[in-house]
Amino acid sequence: MSPRGPGSPSFLVPWAATLLLALGAERALALPEICMLCPGSVRDLSEVTLYCKQTPELRLHSRCCLNQEGTIVGLDLQNCSLKDPGPDFPQAHTAVIIDLQANPLKDDLANTFRGFTQLQTLILPQDVSCPGGINAWNTVTFCIKNQTCQGQRNLCNSTGDQEMCPENGSCVPDGPGLLECVCADGFHGYKCMRQGSFSLLMFFGILGSTTLSISILLWGTQRRKAKTS
Repeated sequence: MSPRGPGSPSFLVPWAATLLLALGAERALALPEICMLCPGSVRDLSEVTLYCKQTPELRLHSRCCLNQEGTIVGLDLQNCSLKDPGPDFPQAHTAVIIDLQANPLKDDLANTFRGFTQLQTLILPQDVSCPGGINAWNTVTFCIKNQTCQGQRNLCNSTGDQEMCPENGSCVPDGPGLLECVCADGFHGYKCMRQGSFSLLMFFGILGSTTLSISILLWGTQRRKAKTS
């Protein structure tokens, strides 16, 4: 009979399988920090809950609605005493629906939603304006305690907005009321006027030589100071 000591293959296989299962369970339980920003879970009658229960593949975890890949598609942070959504808020840039009502939020939230291109429903306190203004949304509904910004508009399709980008660039949405210009393939630099691929080798070569020159200069200066002292 072959030995089954700690170093034998028959001993290592079940040990490795147990370790992989443990790591998989830990990964499955890991939630984005924004989902645990405040205690409690999503309320049964919240808009995020209703949205999440419409699709069998979606699941509620803490304050988030997640798909099977763990991507945030809904976020409910209502009544969390938030003055601003916090540094972890960009983790929810994939969300389709977000509820921030019943929070003492600051009014200017425009840059807070940069990159939130999938957002279609945003529920805010009644005294906080929809990011991007009413022109960034198809519908803005006012209620006694909240307002709902519905249907994010693609402002790149508005008349005249294409002219803001250079000839070799194109306009793409970057969140409610936010746009950015992206250079076409083969163009880069200021106003997308430079043609050809950007040379990383040249960039790092120039950066390295400049850094080396400054280092030698500082070393020489410090050495002269040391001799004079």
